[in-house]
Amino acid sequence: MKSKIWIFFILLLLSASCQKAEKKFVYVDGENIYSENGDLLHLKGVNLGNWLLPEGYMFKLKDCNSPRKIDQSIRELIGDSATTAFWDSFLDNYITEADIKWLSEVGVNIIRLPFDYRLLTHDDFLGKDMHGYKYLDKAISWCEKYNIYVLLDMHAAPGGQTGDNIDNSDGYPWLMVDEGMQQKVSDIWQEIAKRYADNNTIIGYNLLNEPIPQYFDDDHLKPYLEPLYKKITKAIREVDGKHIIFLGGAVWETDFSVFSEPFDDQLVYTFHKYWMPPEKKEIQQYIDFRDKYKVPLLMGESGENEDVWVKNFRVLLDENEIHWTFWPYKKMDNTRGPMNFEEPSGYDNFITYAESDRSSFAKIRTLKDSIGGIKQKEMVALLKRYVENSKFENCYPNEGYCKALGFFD
Repeated sequence: MKSKIWIFFILLLLSASCQKAEKKFVYVDGENIYSENGDLLHLKGVNLGNWLLPEGYMFKLKDCNSPRKIDQSIRELIGDSATTAFWDSFLDNYITEADIKWLSEVGVNIIRLPFDYRLLTHDDFLGKDMHGYKYLDKAISWCEKYNIYVLLDMHAAPGGQTGDNIDNSDGYPWLMVDEGMQQKVSDIWQEIAKRYADNNTIIGYNLLNEPIPQYFDDDHLKPYLEPLYKKITKAIREVDGKHIIFLGGAVWETDFSVFSEPFDDQLVYTFHKYWMPPEKKEIQQYIDFRDKYKVPLLMGESGENEDVWVKNFRVLLDENEIHWTFWPYKKMDNTRGPMNFEEPSGYDNFITYAESDRSSFAKIRTLKDSIGGIKQKEMVALLKRYVENSKFENCYPNEGYCKALGFFD
């Protein structure tokens, strides 16, 4: 009998020990977000835009503005193998541990990490397939080292949630009505959640970026959004019951009318705001939503503006206890963000080519001859200089913008 009692107590102690060793995670309680240790958090950070989803305007392009269009223009100029080598170098150098270390030193405690779903599939994206987890894992490990949370943001989803260049889609938010694509996005998010279910550097999952812009208001797509969020969340919760789910409104993530009451106890609602007066009335609908449903808010994207505007908006967010991640962290030849780097000499030749009419093979041949007789080796060298300039050691902070965000304080 005594031996049975001792066995019972040993098992009880082992059970208690396992519970103590169990990892804790950032969590939502009412309107607040708390650290894994129970400390009240105020999240402040940036977006690592252009890295795992290149954007045309970040390359100083207008019409050639989606990843696949940028990629195609480069392939026409330097060929497949050299293009793959360029993207490999870009992905390995545009964001590195040094960037994350600096962000930690200036006071950032969260990064929003945009990515194209194609990086995690067998789609040939940026020169290869299935190579995205390599970069996600690197970023997460660096952030863990420097005590920064990571918000995974599916910036481009299967079928397209936006129908514009930023989701690298086919010109329409087919995801809202295509059941096959909805299943695919749910499966990919479940795979992501299963991979990172026990990782407490990840704060959560931003399911879709800027769904259903105003171009498609007349197509009655908005009612499809929250049910899609529920479907994806259900898939995630089958493998991960711990991480926070971040939900963005419609119309470039500004419209919260698409939401009913919260359907999960670990939700944060996100909005984006650009180019408006930095006044409380501009964010009142989100504050009202928070007050009604007792949920936290994250301002997921803003910026691309003058220092004074950025400071006024950041202070407004802080005063109203709204978490924030400004856009973007780094951009070429640009003062409207924390980090800057020089445009390489001769880059205007690439812009001219990429932005010109290349709708036929004859036009491609003629165009190459007309722009100074572009040579493959010269363009390879130019793109190498772009990558070299983008490395952290060759970048420099925009001090006014950084101070506007409260960095260096």
